[in-house]
Amino acid sequence: MNKMHTFQFVFYFLALNLLCTPSAAAADGSTRTKHSNRVKGIIGAIIDESSRIGKEERLAMEIAAEDFYSHSKQSLTLHIHDSQGDPIRAALAAKELIDTQEVEAILGLQTWEEVSVIADTSNQSQVPILSFADTIPKWAAKKWPFLLQASPNKYDQMKAVAAIVQSWNWHQVTVLYEDSMAGGVIPYLYDALREVGADIRQIISLSPFAAASSLSEDLEALQREQFRVFIVHASLSLAARLFEIANKLKMMEQDYVWITTDPITSLVHSINASIINSMQGIVGVKSYFPETGQCFKDFYKRFRRRFSTQHPEEDNNEPGIFAVQAYDALRTMALAINETNFGGQELLTKYHDLSGKIQFINQEVAPKYTFEIINIMGKSYRELGFWSNGFGFSKTIGKGANYTSSMNDYHVLWPGGPRDTPRGWTIRTSDNPLRIGVPTMSGYTEYVNVQQDRLGNNLSFTGFAIDVFHATLERLPFCLPYKFVPFNGNSYNELVKQIHLKNFDAVVGDVSIFSNRYKHAEFTHPYTETGLMLIVPTRSTSCSAWLFMKPFTKSMWVLIAAINIYNGFVVWLIERNHCNDLRGSLLNQIGVLLWLSFTTLFSLTGEKLHSNLSRMSMVVWLFVALVITQTYTANLASVLTVQRLEPIELNNSAKVGYCTGSYIKDYLVDVLGYDQNRLRTYSSIDAYAQALKNKEIAAAFLEAPLAKVFLAKYCKGFVKVGPTYKVGGFGFAFPRGSPLLASMNEALLKVSESGKLLELENSMVPSNQCRDRDIDLDDENPSLGPSCFRILFILTGATSTLALVSYVLLKANSMLKHKSIWRLMLAVMKHWRFQKKHFTRRVSNAEIHGNSPPDALHPV
Repeated sequence: MNKMHTFQFVFYFLALNLLCTPSAAAADGSTRTKHSNRVKGIIGAIIDESSRIGKEERLAMEIAAEDFYSHSKQSLTLHIHDSQGDPIRAALAAKELIDTQEVEAILGLQTWEEVSVIADTSNQSQVPILSFADTIPKWAAKKWPFLLQASPNKYDQMKAVAAIVQSWNWHQVTVLYEDSMAGGVIPYLYDALREVGADIRQIISLSPFAAASSLSEDLEALQREQFRVFIVHASLSLAARLFEIANKLKMMEQDYVWITTDPITSLVHSINASIINSMQGIVGVKSYFPETGQCFKDFYKRFRRRFSTQHPEEDNNEPGIFAVQAYDALRTMALAINETNFGGQELLTKYHDLSGKIQFINQEVAPKYTFEIINIMGKSYRELGFWSNGFGFSKTIGKGANYTSSMNDYHVLWPGGPRDTPRGWTIRTSDNPLRIGVPTMSGYTEYVNVQQDRLGNNLSFTGFAIDVFHATLERLPFCLPYKFVPFNGNSYNELVKQIHLKNFDAVVGDVSIFSNRYKHAEFTHPYTETGLMLIVPTRSTSCSAWLFMKPFTKSMWVLIAAINIYNGFVVWLIERNHCNDLRGSLLNQIGVLLWLSFTTLFSLTGEKLHSNLSRMSMVVWLFVALVITQTYTANLASVLTVQRLEPIELNNSAKVGYCTGSYIKDYLVDVLGYDQNRLRTYSSIDAYAQALKNKEIAAAFLEAPLAKVFLAKYCKGFVKVGPTYKVGGFGFAFPRGSPLLASMNEALLKVSESGKLLELENSMVPSNQCRDRDIDLDDENPSLGPSCFRILFILTGATSTLALVSYVLLKANSMLKHKSIWRLMLAVMKHWRFQKKHFTRRVSNAEIHGNSPPDALHPV
């Protein structure tokens, strides 16, 4: 194959030198003179008459020349040369057409290789080329202004192919293309697929001269792959051989998807019965042209009659899109060169012909925005619908068409017969199980533990991650054979990279989901908590001088003082007429009021009262005081007896540990701004604990699932502090675009929703161990606030207020019985003086006789 490419390159080089000789390209002056002396109406064509396309193009151009003469009565000479698909023959034919037959334009040239060989000569001779090649690079139009593309660019057709792939949610496809006609189609297909979330898994280049053994080897290699969606872009002759071999290899059966492009699909009408039997179930994208109008009907009749006569070996005599394009191209060029202002490069911008309106934009025929979707079945094909750029799929075209974004409700006959839509990938078998990488460098054996038996023959894989993976597989709707393969690398990044290198089909273990790893693989939903936690040692707190204030908050203390003073005032006001000790000087009465307020709170022994109003207030007051004092005593005892721990504060130079082989180092340096010199790496829980106890490090950053295991094992001397940084979580890794990913995510959700995930986690961290200390230490014995006692405070306050209001109303009612308020006030003042004077005399007499004063709360 390499020798053939070298041979072709040598002939391309010789042909270019031949075409660029003075005999082929004269000086500017002579060229212009020769061109100006040419007779109008001479057009050349270079086609491959050994192919069905070339046969249709020749006959279509002959009919177009006849129609042009019959309508315009102007002579038109058509010179057609056969290249037989060889660029060298095409180059020699172009030299003869330009130099000998002095054509004014050249049509044909089905491949980009043919166009590139003669484009320079055409440009120097100012002879326009109207090419039928699939795709001409954008830069070619700038380099060769006399080069025009007669067939629409295939980019929109690649969009139609991508839309079909998207309709059935296929994410990985394999492309097989003929290297002699790929041109710029593959980049267009790649871009179109990426826009719909799909990717090209593999690209297979096929030589048009490939032997059957070579094609068989390529297909057998694809047969061993898991993915089953194939896009074929090749000539009909190569595609026919390809599908015959695929049919023999049973690759045209269930689970396989084949999508074809032009020129295969547009020539389906010409395929014989033996070949089409090997193509059953293929879905194809076909260039669409309206087969209506009297002009087309006349062309159709004449074409079929003459084609069957000229080519009796062909089974079908119907014209296809290539015949229509050739007819339109010749008519367009013939009309253009007969315009009075035609100067070689200029073409009319608009015409109406068999395929509708013809328009050139940037040296290309305006793109066709509608394509026909067909399904090969039986002896021919059937029309599934249409795809239009910007609109989507429709089962009809024109006015009244109903467009949708998907064709998943279209009835398609897939390879292997009627059945559900293929998944686009095949389930692994026991002969070809999934190779699943498992890390051996993990220091967290609770999550993943790889051990070898004593004889060194067998490996055991255990741990939480392994258990979750097994539980997930049990909920898949299909059996998934696999085998664990230990990975002895140095980092988890290397482990994930093995998927991209195709050494592993998946990775299971304590692998964190991190954005940088998505360039190598994709991940399931995390099966653990997400986040990064900071773990530090704890130390006992010292006893504070104000520790006795700790049971209540400041607002609680203020409220207690206020409600006691208020209750004392109410009792004092009501009982003062019955107790001499509640009278006296202002200072004395204030002291008595405060004493009355707080002795009740702490002694809880109310004195004998004389008024029912004060008794009512005192009863509720004593109940509230009982609750408050008992609560204070209990909370203070807890504060004094329970050991208090507090986290050790970090300084700017403290050393910090992180997990070996983890992405945490990059996160600490790039995001949190830690100096690399402060970081230390450890590989196990015990190593962390020992380093923290020995003060090698002051703290450790652990991922949330690992921190849970650490705190469960070392719960007495360590605590989580600060925020939980929202990163990562553990997940299973699969290749990018893996068809298994969606099924695994669904099964993993079922594991979580069923409670199995929690059960496995509890078995990893037994319930009899300490719980994670994921709380604020200051909240272990929180100070009690007013909200805890608001009902009691409202009750006692309302009771005292009710007693106070009742007392005031009774006094007011008593005063109203007097005729004069003034007299009442004088009587009160006299009574006050008398009481004071009498009380002073009694105290003096008592002191003289050595008797004690009367009880403060008992009347005289």
